[in-house]
Amino acid sequence: MLVWERPEPPHRPSPAPLSRERIVGAAIQLADADGLDAVSLRKIAAALDVGPMRLYRYIATMDELLDLMVDAVHAEIRPTGDGWREVLHSLAEAVRQAAHRHEWLADLLGGRPQLGPNTLASGEAVAAGMDGADLDTVVPAIAAVNAYVIGAVRREITERRAERASGMDKRQWQATYGPYLQRTFATGRFPALAAVVHDGPHLDADETFRIGLDFLLDGLGARISS
Repeated sequence: MLVWERPEPPHRPSPAPLSRERIVGAAIQLADADGLDAVSLRKIAAALDVGPMRLYRYIATMDELLDLMVDAVHAEIRPTGDGWREVLHSLAEAVRQAAHRHEWLADLLGGRPQLGPNTLASGEAVAAGMDGADLDTVVPAIAAVNAYVIGAVRREITERRAERASGMDKRQWQATYGPYLQRTFATGRFPALAAVVHDGPHLDADETFRIGLDFLLDGLGARISS
């Protein structure tokens, strides 16, 4: 029986009462602070002041725990809006903001389908907001937006982590690598790329995400209205 359907153990009075909700909450706090590598049943048990073996009465495997963590975060993802475009835009922004609050989420997006109640509720809101479009359009449209968001969010989070690991912010990185690029472009071997770097728009992360999302939604709009 999947964890979503398996009843919790009967409540027993204890100096440290347990529930799946408390276990998942402790796991999310650990992951928010130090990433998924910091999450272990031993550390969760210590945070809750219980013995590690007690946790196995509630969660059988680490995969179950990760599924529960992802579903708990999906409670923060509630797409809204009037019409398919607003709903898909809301979905994209909500997932991105959730990943900014919980960077570890980027590592778990796009894997096997998530079937928890919060995730299903989010999916229901999106599907219901597609204005009655036929399923041959709805399914690939939602998949396209999800694929865009997952790729964009993973890139953002990867860049954040790289910046922290290197100790260089964007300005310091440019100062370090800028002279190399200038020398390379001066050779004339990469004229198109040089034009992009020199003359193209210099967008921040928010602008990059939203402009790319608008491009995608414009394309979906042309397909849906045809």
